[in-house]
Amino acid sequence: MTGHGAKFGRKKEEAIAALLAHRNTEEAARAAGIAPKTLLRWLQIPEFQLAFRDAKWAAYSQSIGRLHQMSSAAVTTLGKVMVDPSTPPATKVRAADSILNHTAKAIETENLEARLSELERAAEAYDRMLSGKARFRVVLTTGH
Repeated sequence: MTGHGAKFGRKKEEAIAALLAHRNTEEAARAAGIAPKTLLRWLQIPEFQLAFRDAKWAAYSQSIGRLHQMSSAAVTTLGKVMVDPSTPPATKVRAADSILNHTAKAIETENLEARLSELERAAEAYDRMLSGKARFRVVLTTGH
């Protein structure tokens, strides 16, 4: 965050870190060494909102990474529970249902990500065309 000097930027960074670590804005403000009103005012500034959103996304991404690391063990555990002859039938059904539901969600997410990527590429190409930065190629076909 620039434009207000290094100290002001550092305080904003501290406030963002405090927002991530504390339950509410009052606690976060106290931890960052600023007044709660100041933090509430900063939360209205688009640049601060963007930096806060980016920080939340970074923290969330780290959590997702940890989930990915643990997912293989979790699936193994569910699979063992599902096939263990001593497991009660209701527990086996819950394990199987969990595996199927998570698999379906994963497939749905992959499909949505692929579709979103295609739409983003199309939007970028359209923006380039509108800005005059696009290069066009004509392809002739014989009609067959």
